[in-house]
Order: sequence, then C-alpha cells, then structure tokens
Amino acid sequence: EVQLVESGGGLVQPGESLRLSCAASGFRFSNYAMSWVRQAPGKGLEWVSGIDANSDHRRYSDSVKGRFTITRDNAKNKLYLQMDSSLKPEDTAVYFCAKSADRVVVIGPYEYWGQGTQVTVSS
Repeated sequence: EVQLVESGGGLVQPGESLRLSCAASGFRFSNYAMSWVRQAPGKGLEWVSGIDANSDHRRYSDSVKGRFTITRDNAKNKLYLQMDSSLKPEDTAVYFCAKSADRVVVIGPYEYWGQGTQVTVSS
C-alpha cells in the first residue's frame, strides 16, 4: 500500500524558515518523481515544486523559485521542501506531497497524495 506522510508544518512568522518532510512507503521511491502541491484557504491546488527520480532535475513554480528548495533522500525514502527565511503570508496553505507515475517531473495528475501538513505564516 502506497503511503505518503507529510510533517514539519506549523505556525511561523514572515521571514522565518521551515522544512517539510514526506515519508514514503509501499513503493520503490527511487523510481519515481515526486512533487509538492499546496492549497491555500479557499483556493484551488497549486503545484509548487517537483524533483525527478534521480534528483537530476528540479522544477519550481514562479511563486516559490529562489525561496524554496526541493530535495530527496532515496536511501531514506524521504522528500523534503526547504522553505528558506523568506516565508510570506501568501505561502499559508496545506502542503501535500504527491507521487508521479514516472521518473520525470510532471505537473499533475498524480497517482497518490499524502494527507497534507498545514503551514501558516502570520505575525
């Protein structure tokens, strides 16, 4: 059974940093691209970032480029999203990790999703 479990969310002030993690199980993690997708209150899903199976290619949305970094540890079956000291109130959202059906990054659709972790940026 495929499972994706996000963690690391919380309440932070603007300009602070946060690192999200996604623990994957039930499939060969190293064979698949992974992505982060978020949903702000009252809004639709927004693709944030993706990384291919070998970490050779990473992609970011314009809204987070230069501020967020996606990484993965295939030995630990984990995906990460480092949100550097530039978090903004508009980054407030539930963040989901999502599994692609292939090795390369695609912007949806996704086979599997985690339950999400809440990130709130507020002073």
